[in-house]
Amino acid sequence: MGLGEALAIGSALAWSAGVIIYKRLGETMSPLRLNLIKNLLVLGCVAPTVVFVYGFTLPSMSWSAFALSLLSGAIGIAAADTLYFRALNSLGAARMGIMGNLYSPFVILLSFAFLGERLNLVQGVGFLLVSGGVLVVSQRRSTDTLSPAELRQGLFYGATAIVMMAVAIVMVKRILEGQPLMWVVFLRLIGGVLGLFLMFAWKREPLLPRGPDVARLNWRVIAAGAFFGQYVSMVMWLGGYKYTSASVAAILNETASVFIVLMAAAFLHEGLGARKLIGVSLTLSGVGCMLLA
Repeated sequence: MGLGEALAIGSALAWSAGVIIYKRLGETMSPLRLNLIKNLLVLGCVAPTVVFVYGFTLPSMSWSAFALSLLSGAIGIAAADTLYFRALNSLGAARMGIMGNLYSPFVILLSFAFLGERLNLVQGVGFLLVSGGVLVVSQRRSTDTLSPAELRQGLFYGATAIVMMAVAIVMVKRILEGQPLMWVVFLRLIGGVLGLFLMFAWKREPLLPRGPDVARLNWRVIAAGAFFGQYVSMVMWLGGYKYTSASVAAILNETASVFIVLMAAAFLHEGLGARKLIGVSLTLSGVGCMLLA
């Protein structure tokens, strides 16, 4: 296992811990505000890291690469993460964790179209297995408190978020290969925060909570979610794409589904039923096909 592969798996573990924390926070905070606060905290971690690693030396980056990095952050952080949190609140951590397995097939398809990476028959079988696993856990159960309309809406938000994440990472794959890692992380965060500011302005909402709402915030939990679920996860996630192919990194990111399902059962008391186990088995079989291809 090389550095890129190790970073991809480490990213999946850190993201899984963050998802469990975000599910708790989502019970008391809107997805848009949660996304802004955690990214402002992460920006406060990344900015000094950039200075520590690179000093005040700017990267030799073209304007197009600079703009693509910002746009990738706006799509993958501002829009995608907000939609992901909305889906997480309605579908639960375990179901969203398994839905996240749609990510690698989308990355592989986009890499095929735009990066010249090629799919083969085994990868095609893997794609079908992953999709099948997601369909299994996406079915409404008789014990669900969600209405069919709420379930469809949650699935739509979740799938849209995952597609946006895939688009955002493929956009910067070539930039990651030729630019300093932490500078790309920093620029994507700037793009994400600017995108969130625009979303707040469009909705005409105050950026941060006021009055009694501030006192109710659990800043330790918010900081833990931002650090593990965003700072550590994002650096490792982009590092995985920098040091290995987009397809391999995306596939290894899928191990997050197992971590999330197990953590959701342990810490959120979400049931670990046969349907979820079948979904995990199908999606991991698909991931295995893609790795062996």
